[in-house]
Amino acid sequence: MSRFRYGRWRGGPDPLAGPLDVRRAVDEIGEQVLEGTSVRDAVRNLLRRGTPDTRGLRDLQASVERRRRELRRSGNLRGTLERVRELLQQAVDAEREALSMDDSLEARLAEADLDTLPSDTARAVRALENHEWRSPQAQAAYDEIKQMLRRDVLDQQFAGMRQALEQTANDPESASRLRDMLSDLNSLLSKHARGEDTAEDFQQFMDKYGDLFPNNPQSVDELIDELARQAAAAERFMRSLSPEHREQLQQLISDALADMDLAAELSALRQNLRDLRPGLDWSSPERFTGEQPMSYGEGTEALAELSDLEALADSLAQDHPGATLDDVDVEAVERQLGSQAATDVQQLAELERELRRQGWLTGGPDGLTLSPKALRRLGETALRTVFAQLRSDDRGGHDDRSAGAAGELTGSWRAWRFGDEQPLDAVRTVSNAVLRRARGSRDDGGRPGGRLRLDVEDFAVVETERRSGAALALCVDLSWSMFAEGRWGAMKQTALALDHLISTRYPQDSLEIIGFSLEAAPLTREELATAEPAGVQGTNLQQALALARRHLARHPSSEPVLLVVTDGEPTAHTEPDGYPFFHWPTSGLTLEATLREVDALTRSRIAINTFMLGEEPGLQRFVNALARRNGGRVFSPDPARLGEFVVADYLRARQGMRRAG
Repeated sequence: MSRFRYGRWRGGPDPLAGPLDVRRAVDEIGEQVLEGTSVRDAVRNLLRRGTPDTRGLRDLQASVERRRRELRRSGNLRGTLERVRELLQQAVDAEREALSMDDSLEARLAEADLDTLPSDTARAVRALENHEWRSPQAQAAYDEIKQMLRRDVLDQQFAGMRQALEQTANDPESASRLRDMLSDLNSLLSKHARGEDTAEDFQQFMDKYGDLFPNNPQSVDELIDELARQAAAAERFMRSLSPEHREQLQQLISDALADMDLAAELSALRQNLRDLRPGLDWSSPERFTGEQPMSYGEGTEALAELSDLEALADSLAQDHPGATLDDVDVEAVERQLGSQAATDVQQLAELERELRRQGWLTGGPDGLTLSPKALRRLGETALRTVFAQLRSDDRGGHDDRSAGAAGELTGSWRAWRFGDEQPLDAVRTVSNAVLRRARGSRDDGGRPGGRLRLDVEDFAVVETERRSGAALALCVDLSWSMFAEGRWGAMKQTALALDHLISTRYPQDSLEIIGFSLEAAPLTREELATAEPAGVQGTNLQQALALARRHLARHPSSEPVLLVVTDGEPTAHTEPDGYPFFHWPTSGLTLEATLREVDALTRSRIAINTFMLGEEPGLQRFVNALARRNGGRVFSPDPARLGEFVVADYLRARQGMRRAG
């Protein structure tokens, strides 16, 4: 029998995965925005958390940090110096053995030279530069020091240079070609730095030296990126060594390259690359804590990888203005974290794009904002939540459509019930019968195309409603205490639910939302949804009531409804010159100014229904006095049920209007 193994799909995006749940993402963003988070931060928080099927940026950043810790623990940077010391010791030991077999004075003098070698490795290597070696093994070990240093330095800077370097030992033309390549490369980079067109020069350079660049860059910028990455890693490698080790290694490398006349060209190359890519990290040292020694090439490659990881962590953080996940190098993610991580980034980037493409988010001069489409969904969701609470509490009254046959058509229909006075919806009634027969019912007594029989369940009536319009002013407290006490989201959700209810079911009503803190001002749906706590002190209920009275006066034929949501007594009012006055605790001037507006509303027979979200004694005394003076009602709901109370109170007022009609 065949055996099968099952596991997580690792071949890229899951071919059986469902479509992105963009609406769920919009709801999550909306919840945060209602709590006072900016749209940009809400989107970033969503991407950082991820989705049920996709790891978020936070988890990916943690994976990057784990990889960085692994690299730092992978070894130490003393490998090249330790290898030079080993080769030097091999050369000296082999030379001593050869000299011990020679009884001549010259041999004794040579031994004395070996005995007095400097303890500093670089100076010891330099002191033996003109030594006449008696031992072929010693000569080979000493020569290997310079060959190794040249190979490490050049192969680190130019991937694929190893074979060319091996040829230079016995081929002067190869050494000359390396010098020519470096000279031509510096000329190309200098010309590019001056802003001149280098496309043709680059192509000629690659035609001549392309075999030395196995990564096959396709443009000057790709070539610069590759070389600068390696050069910056080499600089950081040196800075990561102790001062003593750094000085010794620099001296060894300088001496090794001097024989090939490459030091000046390499120095010019590093400076050109620094000028062309100043944004790279050229100086930060790294601390490696592992036991395994790493060579110059291995160490610089580890540092280059660390730089890649740092750049990847920065792009995943999405902290800079205008950042999007399209900025993340997916290939770098896959190279460092694996294919699944790359898939996660692609899924998050697609989600971010879909939020814009489907019109949920829009960009403007102030950054990301919720689109009208998204705001409608927030209002719809808020209203659905409120109605669910109303149904669960059996508060009733909000969904009553029994306006009678004289009501105005709403465009909706419902199933007929015994005692209904509304007119029959003939089209819907016949449609119901046709659909019932199409579903396979045999009660019609005939075949398709025959006579259609109506059943009781087919009858439908049109919905009607008396259109006695209301003018509604909702004053919401935007003071800092509303945010600090966790009432901000409930307040916004309530206002959006009411706005959505009126715009979709009672479009003849007129709603104005007025926000007040130190000053008061009317708010659009968009302004309310994205409002963030200003951090200023003051509760200017007086100005809010004045704006509400002005709005209600513009609709004299409508039933006035005035609702106030607050968690603090008035501490500010607007002076006759238009400037706000603030004093805490509440001053007599503010109370007098506020009560003048209350009295003006009372004379106009406009009741103020107050939803009190705090329990401070001063607030309770003020609200109770306001109710006695005006005749309005006072509610003290839990913030989580604020929407339920406000919407129910509005619907109760409309029911009273219908009964009066």
